[in-house]
Amino acid sequence: MQSGLGPFLAIFLITSEHWNAADIGVVMTVSGIATLVAQTPAGAFIDATHFKRLAVIGAALVISVAAFVVTVAPRFGVVAGAQVLLGGAASIFPPATAAIALGLVGRRRFTHRMGRMQGFNHAGNVVAAVLAGTLGYFVTTAAVFWVVSGCGLLAIASAFWIDPRTIDHDIARGLERGETAATGEQPSGFRTLLTSRPLLIFVAAITLWQLANAAMLPIVGQKLALNNTGEGTLFMAALIVTAQAMMVPMSILVGHRADRWGRKAIFLLGFAALPIRGMLFSLVQEPYVVVAIQILDGVGAGIFGALFPLVIADLTRGTGRYNVTLGAATTVQGIGAAFSTTLAGFIIVSGGYTMAFLALAGIALAALLVFLVFMPETLRPAPKR
Repeated sequence: MQSGLGPFLAIFLITSEHWNAADIGVVMTVSGIATLVAQTPAGAFIDATHFKRLAVIGAALVISVAAFVVTVAPRFGVVAGAQVLLGGAASIFPPATAAIALGLVGRRRFTHRMGRMQGFNHAGNVVAAVLAGTLGYFVTTAAVFWVVSGCGLLAIASAFWIDPRTIDHDIARGLERGETAATGEQPSGFRTLLTSRPLLIFVAAITLWQLANAAMLPIVGQKLALNNTGEGTLFMAALIVTAQAMMVPMSILVGHRADRWGRKAIFLLGFAALPIRGMLFSLVQEPYVVVAIQILDGVGAGIFGALFPLVIADLTRGTGRYNVTLGAATTVQGIGAAFSTTLAGFIIVSGGYTMAFLALAGIALAALLVFLVFMPETLRPAPKR
């Protein structure tokens, strides 16, 4: 359901509707802003509610409808409004899926479960991207969004299979077995971030990484679409499939090794892949080589997707504020993601695609250095259940 909707939207708007790169960057930033505004309240809601499954179902329904509306009336106001709905609904998924997993299996098995979940997530993205790319090439670019809507309905059906009685809602919010939440005022997610130096360092590094990463796939897709008329969706599907296929083993690696090797060593590999990717994109023009470089996206994003909620869980253990802190951390790093496409769009207009890739690579290098120098290891032995 969430497999590359933003990149495919960029292809759809630049080839079928003839939007310019700056306008595309703006509407994609609107979605990012909506997500980051909703993320922390979404985390607080997931901490408090015992209806986590229904929250996922509602968000999936909104995404299905909004994706379809984009194809019906691809005007600036309609697309921007749909992006607001998409961003707000998407904010439910990170805290809800992480909370459901933690509540189902407990902390001791959470690392393995998160790696496995992310592996299935990326495998699903591969299938969706292949469908979207094939239909976009042979039928119409709008078919990409029909695939998203269909996957949303299937996600709703699968969520109904979860038995809500099997979710331990105290463990799902970061408490240990047998603990109860403290009475009185609980710290907000932002207050938790501000009072934890490791969390501040982690979020700063992730924010820089997102500022460099979020725009890279959309703009490389735009570049390929402009240079290879009529094949934009096909190349975008290839870019997504290549990355998502690599994310599957990376997620499995995290699930099997993050409790043995520690979080930082594996995370550094993810940070290092991004500046290399940006530099290579600035040098290479051949479409098939560009697609091959996307393997590095799979390395970085695969590690980040599986390790991000684990590090937040490490740093909020026993607080009962896991989901709201996850939401606040995602909100802050979402600022980088939200403005990445706008920044890249204006750099492209003023200096071209090569300049944009070099600028993003420089930001990615700064993120790597912040994490390497200042971030401590967060892994601690899990208590017995």
